[in-house]
Amino acid sequence: MSNWRIQGARFVIVGLASNLVLYLVYLLMTKFGMRYKIAMTLLYLIGILQTFALNAHWTFKHRGNNKAPLAKYFLAYGACYLINISALIVFVDRIGLPHQVVQGVMILIISGVMFLLQKFWVFTSSITT
Repeated sequence: MSNWRIQGARFVIVGLASNLVLYLVYLLMTKFGMRYKIAMTLLYLIGILQTFALNAHWTFKHRGNNKAPLAKYFLAYGACYLINISALIVFVDRIGLPHQVVQGVMILIISGVMFLLQKFWVFTSSITT
């Protein structure tokens, strides 16, 4: 199996597990009165910490110092956060679409962007298998 397929499959497993749990928590948080932008922001922070270790060590087989990759990871997630919050503002606040649908779609878009950023920028010094 090619490196792309292995890394892609592992990234999908980590992402699905993480996003499923975080999306369910998002739905619960918003159901019980938390504003959707605050809920998304808190869960982004949890998601960053939760997935860094799994993606660094399992998905991309990163070895060595984590300082630079962690900084890049935070920057990548920060950029994706800005895209995500902008989508919520435009499609929910301005257009009136349901936040549950918009956030669900954004998870898919952001996941693809994050895979490419991690593969080609965050973990570029990684040993691959």
